[in-house]
Amino acid sequence: MKSVLKLISPTTELRAAWLASRDEWGIGVHQPGSGLRPGDDLDSPSGFAEWVARLHRESDESRPPATGLVHAAYWWIVSPEDFVLGTISLRYALTDFLLQAAGHIGYSVRPSARGHGVASWALAEVLDAARRQRLGSVLITCDEDNAASARVIEKNGGVLEDVRDTPVGRKRRYWIGL
Repeated sequence: MKSVLKLISPTTELRAAWLASRDEWGIGVHQPGSGLRPGDDLDSPSGFAEWVARLHRESDESRPPATGLVHAAYWWIVSPEDFVLGTISLRYALTDFLLQAAGHIGYSVRPSARGHGVASWALAEVLDAARRQRLGSVLITCDEDNAASARVIEKNGGVLEDVRDTPVGRKRRYWIGL
């Protein structure tokens, strides 16, 4: 499966596929790397289009980031049949919160696509994007009890710095040198 996957920029053209992925997660469930925020209206075509436009604006380094945010790029992990299997994002800098709890890269894979190397493949691809962004190293975190995510990070060269309590729970914090 991994060799035929692709990372694509969010697009309104795959709205139905994205909503099917979201529905598998559960409406309102946090999806790391998706750029979803409380109050985003994804069910209406216009709300979905605005969300996709916001994701594109957040990556535009010619514009200042919104207050409290950093520039970030977002991708959807897509199968050859245009099924949205997951999301992944790269934040170009760290705020205090990101340093403590969320890191440079966030990702999630829909439940039915887990265990097939999707996250490992996507993380390797985004590490290349981080190199192109000239980041020297990246911080990636996962919940302390998320053994699958810890394996994904370690497979991609993550070195555990620590496990700590954060405002969003206990996190394992890994660094990957680029």
